[in-house]
Amino acid sequence: MEIKNIFVVGAGQMGNGIAQVSAQSGWNTVLYDINMDLVNKGLAVIEGNLKRNVSKGRMTEDEKEAIMKRLTPSVNLEDAAQADLVIEAIIENFDIKKKVFQQLDQITPDHAILATNTSSLPITQIAAVTKRPEKVIGMHFMNPVPVMKLVEIIRGLATSDEVYQIIEEASIKMGKTPVWCKDVPGFVSNRVLQVMINEALWELYEGVAPPENIDNIMKLGMNHPMGPLALADLIGLDTVLSILNVLYTGYGDPKYRPSPLLKQYVQAGWLGRKTGRGIYNYRS
Repeated sequence: MEIKNIFVVGAGQMGNGIAQVSAQSGWNTVLYDINMDLVNKGLAVIEGNLKRNVSKGRMTEDEKEAIMKRLTPSVNLEDAAQADLVIEAIIENFDIKKKVFQQLDQITPDHAILATNTSSLPITQIAAVTKRPEKVIGMHFMNPVPVMKLVEIIRGLATSDEVYQIIEEASIKMGKTPVWCKDVPGFVSNRVLQVMINEALWELYEGVAPPENIDNIMKLGMNHPMGPLALADLIGLDTVLSILNVLYTGYGDPKYRPSPLLKQYVQAGWLGRKTGRGIYNYRS
């Protein structure tokens, strides 16, 4: 099957990044969200990214315009009727994803592949709500999508070899390095990463050190480009909590128990960069 049209569900931080690399790779790309304000905000982020690339000499103005022309805004899920590949990038909540995948299963053509950018939820469970489980796959991009090279590909129990091969090739065309793993809670990336972030949050909660010190120790001592607390703010503390809850429920292991401080920050609405306040204050 040849991919010609890609439909991205969710115009937020991950979705607009996925739409950008899709359009940059030459595909006609529809960017969908529940209202036009969200879609326009996502398109504005993409255009801003492309303008920076032009200013740095990484692409021409004509190339930027051509990419933007391949992007189509949508607030109607029915627009997925022409999609060859759907990539879902919405909130990390199974019930919400379930509803979307059931709708997409009805709307999209029979040949369409339904991919999810979930960072922790079981692909097999998502696939089971559709009538095409063999065409459902995990396509987990890293944040920020236009910059990070990895796509973690996760096969569900029923995912076909053909679908895996198509997604692997599509990832390479997007300029990414695809790496597969089994369908387990958190996959590889978040099963490792979230333990580190959570431990840093526990240290902050216990007063072991201030956030700057925790992050600097990991940056300067372990050669990490970003400290775990700053990274948590970038990911979104609500997303971090959702992933940890999936891990804690999925494995029943206390090492995944979310820090009380993380829960408190989420309750306060301090979700990180996207709200201007998280572990760090971004408003000043």
